[in-house]
Amino acid sequence: MKITSVHAHVLEAALSQPFANSLAWKDTRTALIVEIETDDGLTGWGESYGPARMIAAAVKAIAPSLIGRDPLSTELLWQEIYSGQRGHGRKGVVIDALSGIDIALWDIKGKHFGLPAYRLMGGPLRTTVQAYATGLYRFKSGDPVAYLADEAAGYVAEGFKAIKLKIGFGIEADVRATRAVRRAIGDDVTLMVDANQAYDAVAAIRLGHMIEEYDIGWFEEPVVPEDLAGYLAVKAALTIPVAGGECEFTRFGFRDLLVAHALDIVQPDVCGAGGLTECKKIADMALAFGVRCNPHIWGTGIAMAASLQLLAVLAPHTPPALTVAEPMLEFDRTEHPIRRAVLTQPIEHAGGFVRVPDGPGLGIEVDRGALARFAAQ
Repeated sequence: MKITSVHAHVLEAALSQPFANSLAWKDTRTALIVEIETDDGLTGWGESYGPARMIAAAVKAIAPSLIGRDPLSTELLWQEIYSGQRGHGRKGVVIDALSGIDIALWDIKGKHFGLPAYRLMGGPLRTTVQAYATGLYRFKSGDPVAYLADEAAGYVAEGFKAIKLKIGFGIEADVRATRAVRRAIGDDVTLMVDANQAYDAVAAIRLGHMIEEYDIGWFEEPVVPEDLAGYLAVKAALTIPVAGGECEFTRFGFRDLLVAHALDIVQPDVCGAGGLTECKKIADMALAFGVRCNPHIWGTGIAMAASLQLLAVLAPHTPPALTVAEPMLEFDRTEHPIRRAVLTQPIEHAGGFVRVPDGPGLGIEVDRGALARFAAQ
């Protein structure tokens, strides 16, 4: 079996209303879908996290080196692509592109052997994963305290036992929002907060102390990813677990975070940190350091399916016991017209839990009509 073609599909959809995290307003959702075809008729699908058009250029640049190669040689191809771009691509867009390619190769591998990818990665520790609802962004009209509380209560009514609130809009505003959401969801639902790098360490520590009383599950990206000293300061000052890593790449980047003891929870994105091949290594390395691994997800149903394959094989950071901290699936609830449409059978939650797809490869079927409908102009 040999690879015959590699395609990069840039998808784009306008939103009905803009929403914001601490960094920017968003009025569109985009996606970069990787399609790899083989000479025996198998097709693999992957997704890359990040700027779709830039990543598409990187996929197209890498593609010629894959033609005629064995798609089952996932480790070899990963190493060759990484080494071939080492001078200029150890982080960022090249690794984003490599991630989507790697996921597509694992999809082909699973289809070739007639097994879900998680079976080929060591077998499942779980086949159902608890999901947490990601939403609670800001809109241009309305009172955030009111609409965030209502949105959060809605997620709880759907069965979610954990939700994540976007913060980073000023310390006082963040405290008001956190207080309102905690009151709306009650004491039995886990509440995480995500600043998306909005603060320096001084401000993040001040905010953290002011919201500790609301029993925060983790404080995500309190500072920019380059500020390792800031992460260490925030982690040392707070009782809230500190999470990060969605903007980090490969085992080498995560090694530095782990050696420095900068995080309580690492969050590699399967579609950005190096694909399934690399993220399994990152998770195993975190396990050796006694650090939790909870993948970041921000994409379509393809990204969710790939992340579920990884979540199926992640070992808890503690020995087998009656009560362990299991990894969770990030379940994006913001508007994303492409997310469900790209799959013929969208990934759903039932009472806040999601079943790991058990079909061959990623266990999904892509709707080509959606690829055409959302193709960027």
